[in-house]
Amino acid sequence: MKITNHKAIGHLLCSFLVVGGFSGCSDATSVNEPLKSALNSEDLRIRKVMDDPSPYEIQIRFTRINRKKDTVYFEDYEYNVDSTHYFYPASTVKFPIAVLALEKINRNENLSLNTRFYVEGDSLETTFAKEITKIFAVSDNDASNRLFEFLGQDAINASFKEKNIGPARFSHRLSVPEADEVTTRPLVIYLNDSTTTLLTNSVNTPPESLRLLGISKGQGFYEGDSLLQGSFDFSKKNYYPISTQHGVLKRIVFPGVFPQNERFDLSDAQRNFLLNAMKAVPREAGYSVEDYYDSYGKFFIYGDSKEEIPSFMKIYNKVGYAYGTLTDCAYVKDEKNDVEFMLTATILVNADGIFNDNEYEYDEIGIPFLTALGNELYKTELKR
Repeated sequence: MKITNHKAIGHLLCSFLVVGGFSGCSDATSVNEPLKSALNSEDLRIRKVMDDPSPYEIQIRFTRINRKKDTVYFEDYEYNVDSTHYFYPASTVKFPIAVLALEKINRNENLSLNTRFYVEGDSLETTFAKEITKIFAVSDNDASNRLFEFLGQDAINASFKEKNIGPARFSHRLSVPEADEVTTRPLVIYLNDSTTTLLTNSVNTPPESLRLLGISKGQGFYEGDSLLQGSFDFSKKNYYPISTQHGVLKRIVFPGVFPQNERFDLSDAQRNFLLNAMKAVPREAGYSVEDYYDSYGKFFIYGDSKEEIPSFMKIYNKVGYAYGTLTDCAYVKDEKNDVEFMLTATILVNADGIFNDNEYEYDEIGIPFLTALGNELYKTELKR
């Protein structure tokens, strides 16, 4: 299918800010503003946030997808998207890590999705396919960290620059001691049942402190059992803003929109595997429904329910939540009603301003807001 580069067709970009309310969008977008309409919804899950949005540091990008014959057209709408204003991306970084691992495999004739390997010092023998499946099904930290060792910080960061994706900085693993260690651990690769080889580790560049708005947050944080006064410093953490997340998603779902040098170098089989992993709910990946309900890793539309997601609804996404910050980056496709759109959003829910205390309003405010936001936009697209 031929896809027209959205840059060449002058796709619609609507940006609006809240200053005690909404200012109007410019140009033709004033006729139809789906994101503005969604955020003005009377749904209490949205009103609880939007009646006073300032504490929540919300950023949203919504892409309406229009098709005409063999051509795809995008309309992008934004709310408060600002790459210079920091939010902690949490597990959303696992999406590009999985993509870049596939790209590295594709460029090495000795590797495949089913290549067996283990990280030196790790007791688990696994395959790349298994680890990527775990990343999207249940957001497995160890699986992502193994691929992080495979890639290394410098290679990840260089790829983003080469592909002109947008600002980003990947500096650390997730939920492990010495997460920001710059020397990766080598992988032991099985060439066959009896022969192994060692992939050389990499020594990476230590991260510099990020200089961004909101890089220090809150009024206190726990370090072990001690509560320390003062803001929490995120300057050495991963950085993966909304515009960049949305750019990665577009490159995977609609690679033909981008010039060859800005795409990920994946085979058709790899891309299909990735998309299947992204849309799968945990039970489809072999996990127990008692432990992992369908919306465990899908916040938009279904996040505050534990019911099964209808089979005609395909949500290709990656969520993240940590330090009171919830983020989802998703391509939503209703195969029954021929509805599709992209949505990336983040919200901070930390009413007491204390980090590392595990007292965040995920279930009370954050997930309900993202669920309602996705649902309002879905209903709007259904009516088109």
